[in-house]
Amino acid sequence: MTWTRRTLLMTGAAAAGTGLLGAAPAHAADEYDILRERWRTMLTGGAYPATAEPYATLLSWLAADAAAYRAAMAPTDASVWADLPLGTVSANLLHTFRRLSTLASAYTTPGTGLTGDATLLADVLTALDNLLAGHYTATSAEYDNWWHWQIGVPQTLQTIMVLLYDQLGATRITACHAAVDHHVPTSAVASYTGHSTGANRIDLCQVLALRGVLGKDGTKLAAARDGLSPAFEIVRSGDGFYPDGSFIQHTWVPYTGTYGAVLLKGFASILTLLTGSSWAVTDPNRQIIFDAVEKSFAPFLFNGLMMDCQSGRGISRGLSAGDPHQIQSDDHRRGHGIIADIITLAACASPAEAARWRGLAKGWLTRDYWSPPLNDLSRTIPELVRLQQVITDTTITPIAEPVSSRVFGSMDRAVHRRPGWTMALALSSARTTYYETGNGENLHGWHTGNGMTYWWGDSTGNGQYSDAFWPTVDPYRLPGTTTSRIALADAAGGGWGAPKPATAFVGGTTDGTYSVLGQDTRGLGSTLTGKKSWFCLGDQVVCLGAGITAGDGATVETTVDNRNLGPGAGTQALTVDGTAQPTTLGWNTTLPGTGWAHLAGFGGYVFPGTTTLRAVRENRTGTWREINTSGATTAVSRKYLTLWVDHGLNPTNAGYAYILLPGATATATAARAAAPTVNVLANTSAVQAVTDTATGVTAANFFTAGTAGPITVSAPCSVLLRETATTLTVTVADPTRAAATITVTVARTGHSTATTGPGVTVTGLNPITLTAEVGGTHGASRVITFGTGTAAATGTSTQLSPLADAYTRDGAYAATNYGTDVSLQIKNAAAGYARRAYLKFDLGAVPTSPRRAVLWVYGSTADSAGTQATLTAYGATDDTWTENGLTYSNQPALGPAVSTTSIGDSNDWLAFDVTAHVQARYAAGRIATVALAEAGPGNAVVLRSRQNTGNRPFLQVIA
Repeated sequence: MTWTRRTLLMTGAAAAGTGLLGAAPAHAADEYDILRERWRTMLTGGAYPATAEPYATLLSWLAADAAAYRAAMAPTDASVWADLPLGTVSANLLHTFRRLSTLASAYTTPGTGLTGDATLLADVLTALDNLLAGHYTATSAEYDNWWHWQIGVPQTLQTIMVLLYDQLGATRITACHAAVDHHVPTSAVASYTGHSTGANRIDLCQVLALRGVLGKDGTKLAAARDGLSPAFEIVRSGDGFYPDGSFIQHTWVPYTGTYGAVLLKGFASILTLLTGSSWAVTDPNRQIIFDAVEKSFAPFLFNGLMMDCQSGRGISRGLSAGDPHQIQSDDHRRGHGIIADIITLAACASPAEAARWRGLAKGWLTRDYWSPPLNDLSRTIPELVRLQQVITDTTITPIAEPVSSRVFGSMDRAVHRRPGWTMALALSSARTTYYETGNGENLHGWHTGNGMTYWWGDSTGNGQYSDAFWPTVDPYRLPGTTTSRIALADAAGGGWGAPKPATAFVGGTTDGTYSVLGQDTRGLGSTLTGKKSWFCLGDQVVCLGAGITAGDGATVETTVDNRNLGPGAGTQALTVDGTAQPTTLGWNTTLPGTGWAHLAGFGGYVFPGTTTLRAVRENRTGTWREINTSGATTAVSRKYLTLWVDHGLNPTNAGYAYILLPGATATATAARAAAPTVNVLANTSAVQAVTDTATGVTAANFFTAGTAGPITVSAPCSVLLRETATTLTVTVADPTRAAATITVTVARTGHSTATTGPGVTVTGLNPITLTAEVGGTHGASRVITFGTGTAAATGTSTQLSPLADAYTRDGAYAATNYGTDVSLQIKNAAAGYARRAYLKFDLGAVPTSPRRAVLWVYGSTADSAGTQATLTAYGATDDTWTENGLTYSNQPALGPAVSTTSIGDSNDWLAFDVTAHVQARYAAGRIATVALAEAGPGNAVVLRSRQNTGNRPFLQVIA
């Protein structure tokens, strides 16, 4: 998928304003006309002060653009504009339609000087006829990029149709419909696969919805409405929203800021269009999108900007060579658009949600000192109307930034918010890409997902990544990353998210206030390996590195920070151990024995045990074209102050330790260095751990089973302890996603009560011993707090292998036994394809009646029809079946459903709480059978059986 850097004036993707749902023209003949006029109002923005800024400038630009496009028109069979030849490059077709859309907008918008111009209308219709006759037709073959044909072009054509509906005539409208039907038939949303997922699915539904409105076709509208439903799901793999709020597109790319934004815009627009109509979206699962406002979007919005770590290739779309106004796209402008769409969605949400979202929006907008939203000329007039309504509404109270810590394990991202500053961390693993390149975009994004550490102050540094950062920064020295200086080619590693490190330990754990993150690091295009950790505490972030090794004959560096000092003199003071350093450009030095450093206007850095610090103050020049083949070629320059640790050529087991103090003064930085609150407990390839007296936190990343400080674990994991005088909170997560359960022992005693979160069981109190059920959580945290709640019971934990397991299949296979198969297969489908799995356990080794029993199985979906499935565990009371005798014809009857869970097409552990059934079977004879099936029609699931070589099923029993 691709699109231009910014939406064309007033004619881009539809946007909705508040108070429009009941609008209907006096001449409306039927419901379709009402919806068409509603969409027209959504396109144009309704009423606004056209002579006020920024509207006056946008209208003048619209007039100028239209005049220029009109003057350059030279329709032939091969093109409408000579610089956009048609036939091989699909983007030229899209840009041709977009220019026509600009002309149509100038014709219909008052005050452009071209309003109602009959000659202009004739030119537009002639060009449109040309396109409908030979280039976008009911028979035209698609070439180049599918997105242009099925989303970009039809959406733009429908914009033209809405604006010029009364001037098109029946014959031309019929031709438009035939072309759209050919490229976007109803079958485009028949299955949630291929291109038809996530943001793309919403876009396709918008095309179908407008086809229904413009063609007065209720069947199309119903298909559009119903086609939204598959996007209203929480996924376990692939594209979409995940349980922790992550959003993925292109299978491996965190994309909340661009593709997620497209999904949000499309959903808000369609919902607004259809609300109150015969095709209103009533699927209760639409709440998933409403919930995403605060679970998925809000965490990455800060003072009006959308964090670049969520925008993939979008970070390279700064200045486009084709933009006549040279308005730079950046994190603030992306944020403004998302906020406008949240405001749109608020009009369709519950009163409580709407009030809160508008409060959030007003907070983000009014705090955006660096890029005032109402000066944002990259936004459309309808978007600006909505932003202005919220900013000027005195009944809306702005909501402050929260103090929180969030880990998004399903996309390897984290956000840590403190009073006065916010930090974000972008990691990568075998599940998520280093970076995405494609369509000639983001050519130097190589290391943006490999530990890049972003941070912003509440009133400083908000232009850090906005102000021409990406074309001018040294791409090998991104803050927080450990990289080899080995030269990489443009788009190295492959396109569309293909380059992924072969590593599993990426992620961490959080108690909602503090976090610990870790990364088993692999270099892109190099042999670099190492272990890295970030401990996100109160006013500081502790950064550790160990085991840093490479053999490429290139220097390896860890970049402590790389601050964009802006286009000015770049003389912000750097103080190292109390001594001011030179402010002249070109200054480059080595600072051995550094204990602390401070950069005026930004913050401080402390180096436990001192380090040899390298520093450079330099002017860097680049062009947007260097990182994006559609970018502007004009050179831009910015000043930088870079601090890094040089690990040298071919390092072996090198390391580092530093502490970030965002927003701290030089005095506070010196004081922290003199009296640190943090003690590094371990910094090796096996474990990295710290303890902090200021917060009561002790935290560790265990890359192998082991001990650090008071914590011992049975498998790789992240652990965070938070202690007060009376309480102890333990959080555990498995970034590797390899374990089903992990035993955690904490050398603490004296607690007899606990508030236990899901998936944590106490097995001992002297010392504290826990069983954490981490399988299937996608790296989510398990939490328990001692010193509160109820009496903490203890017991023994036993893992039982199946006495027997097998699956059955109906139809022609009803008499076939699959007891020796290495898999257990499940599917609810037509005759001949239905399958169930049965597992039998001997409870004789369990000493007393179980107080918790969890069935663990490992596998994934395996079906061409889709990637997601829901499995249900059923109790069965007939335990007489045998592994080699079980068939569909003699299988035990299913008892009551006892547990349900979801699965995707990536192998993972699944947990079924079967406690009640196992308790009953323990009392009845100590043999328990559990059946796994799909309660309704679903996709095929393949699990590993006890005959497999690894990750076999087992029953965890705590008694």
